[in-house]
Amino acid sequence: MMKRALPAKIASQLYAAAELIADRGLEGTRMEEIAEATGIPKATLYYHLEGKNAVLEFLLEDFLDLIAGAVAVAKDADGSASERLRASITAQLSLMLEHPHLCRALVGDLGRATRLPDLAAALDAAFLTPIRELLEEGARDGSLARFEDPTTVATSIFGAVTVAGLSATAGARQRTAADAATLSGSIYTMLTLGIAGISPS
Repeated sequence: MMKRALPAKIASQLYAAAELIADRGLEGTRMEEIAEATGIPKATLYYHLEGKNAVLEFLLEDFLDLIAGAVAVAKDADGSASERLRASITAQLSLMLEHPHLCRALVGDLGRATRLPDLAAALDAAFLTPIRELLEEGARDGSLARFEDPTTVATSIFGAVTVAGLSATAGARQRTAADAATLSGSIYTMLTLGIAGISPS
């Protein structure tokens, strides 16, 4: 838990802890090591954060804020709901590929991360609500099917995008924006056409 708002400089430095947590797991990481990796004195870390759980919580919430901003831009762009859905998927994947260590750190402690306070609300605001709204818009403009439960469909899309992104960040090769576009194209095709062998028209 954060004790107080983080200054921007400290917040940006904390991202350097992601590689350490990704490699060792949160349990295997000490605050002294986080201080060394980030260049933030340990006393300063403890002034702002209660401990390493709070470091992971900050990284997760900040990353969801980044996703929320990128998805909002994609959602509010011109085009059909279907086109903006694909752009939203690409937006999340692009950020995941830009921050591979952070993604690995979060998945390595996913059980802990899912118990962090306010995670559900932050996730809903970042991805689920805009995707649900796009599904509803798509049903109205005819570019997407109509679903009885768009919330469940939005959650399923988030799961598909997240797992694909995590798999892509697991390798040693640095991924690019082109990789994000390729991944999002595959996910979008699977979501919109299924896997039954139906060719796009």
